[in-house]
Amino acid sequence: MMRASIKPVLILLASIMMYPGFAHAFPDKPIHIIVPFAPGGVTDLVSRIVAQGMSDELSQDIIVENKPGASGSLGTNYVAKSKPDGHTLLMGNISTLAINAATFKNLGYDPKLSFSPVAMIAKQPLLIGIKKDLDINSVEALIELAKKDPGKLNYGAPGSSNQLATEAFSQATSIKMNHVPYGGSGPALIDLAAGHIDVMIETFSSIYPFVQQEKIKGLAVTSAERSNLAPHLPTLKELGFPDVEVTSWQGIVAPAGTPEDVIEKLNRAVIKSLSSQNIETQLTSKGLQPSPSSPEEFKHYIAEEEKRWVNLAQEIGLDPK
Repeated sequence: MMRASIKPVLILLASIMMYPGFAHAFPDKPIHIIVPFAPGGVTDLVSRIVAQGMSDELSQDIIVENKPGASGSLGTNYVAKSKPDGHTLLMGNISTLAINAATFKNLGYDPKLSFSPVAMIAKQPLLIGIKKDLDINSVEALIELAKKDPGKLNYGAPGSSNQLATEAFSQATSIKMNHVPYGGSGPALIDLAAGHIDVMIETFSSIYPFVQQEKIKGLAVTSAERSNLAPHLPTLKELGFPDVEVTSWQGIVAPAGTPEDVIEKLNRAVIKSLSSQNIETQLTSKGLQPSPSSPEEFKHYIAEEEKRWVNLAQEIGLDPK
């Protein structure tokens, strides 16, 4: 008799548990933030700084996992094909979510369609650096030197974003420099410091330590405003080249189809994390500007950036690989 009365109750409880409203609250397991580059770079740094703040807000472990390869496409594809439940995220950047669309024929993913944007994280300028024994100290002098002997100066570019940024500068100033490809920023910066190449346009956080140590000369930054860490360096906009405003950026996206409430919860965690004085200080001390956004704002930004760089690649005749 007792057994017969319990059975209907168990069935009722099981059916209630299956109701969507009783599903496990997100996140119910550790979240993985995939960094599609090797450890030690800017995107990796930003991921590790923000992950701790988000972990505190979500009361769940967040694991930063590096999956480098193919200019970031390997790790980006991994996230695009992951289960859209919010537990696998991508720390995307200007390369993976914009420029790669202009430089690769078959990415395997679409920056606009393969992901649900969560939030922008940070922005930073690029810095124009030259080898220290070049007898010039300004952008104007660099342009004059390049025009005097077209194709003589060599510039190093460890990735498609650096190459396109340099080509945008060359196009705006009507100069021509030779591209020397590199597998990473580290080797290119070492060669610039050693005088093996002449010019490099690189993310501020990567190149500025070399400028501080006087191993490289810094000429200007590519952002709209001067950097608080290097207020003596002019912007290209001040020098009369507003079209070469280039900002490197990082932001979090989830696989397309991730539930809206999950995206909103992740977005709130990002914004709360970036409002922390500790996290803001960690970012700004590296030359990065916290730049939180809504999912919709980040979606629009990605679309505009992709359009910009695809158009530039076509203008300069850069053939996708």
